[in-house]
Amino acid sequence: MAEVRMLLWDNGGVILTNGWDRGARRKAVEKFHLDWEDFADRHELMLNAFETGQATLDQYLQRTVFYRPRTFTVDEFKAFMFSQSQPLPESLHFLKQLARTRRCNMAALNNESREINEYRIAQFHLRDYFESFFSSCYLGVRKPDAEIYRRALEITQCKPEECAMIDDRGLNLECAKELGMHIIQFQNVAQLRDDLARLGIAPNGK
Repeated sequence: MAEVRMLLWDNGGVILTNGWDRGARRKAVEKFHLDWEDFADRHELMLNAFETGQATLDQYLQRTVFYRPRTFTVDEFKAFMFSQSQPLPESLHFLKQLARTRRCNMAALNNESREINEYRIAQFHLRDYFESFFSSCYLGVRKPDAEIYRRALEITQCKPEECAMIDDRGLNLECAKELGMHIIQFQNVAQLRDDLARLGIAPNGK
């Protein structure tokens, strides 16, 4: 088996809560008294552009929420959106331990809009752990499209068998596996630790 030189990490559901998932959007609908069906339809129409960097956060909100007058401000809604991002402390601690070993290169590979992505990077000090951020908003393509994994491999100049992708969603791992990458479906830190150990990677560097 080729030595694993690169770990690619999903963020939401692995080391952080999801940034703007269905649950967060449901909370927004309740808090700001929006119409769920209307908001959900508008969100779906804007989602790809929003997460591939073609639409800014302001443009997304203009189309999904502020297409008519509201009793709340854009800044209030943005603050709520950002507040949905919370750490998963055990996962972040494990990530920190692993990063300290410098056993292999580590990068984020996630679907995220630019503004939420950059808020999360800064808020949770992710630059301390990841050398690179292969986010959909920068690469212009989203998981599970195989192209996002190909681009990460090309940029890092790693062979598929030298990479492992960590994600909590099986669908996002299917294309990575088909390309020849190792995959780990995250359930909890203990399971992740064991699966990485089988690839020869451990926080103690052994």
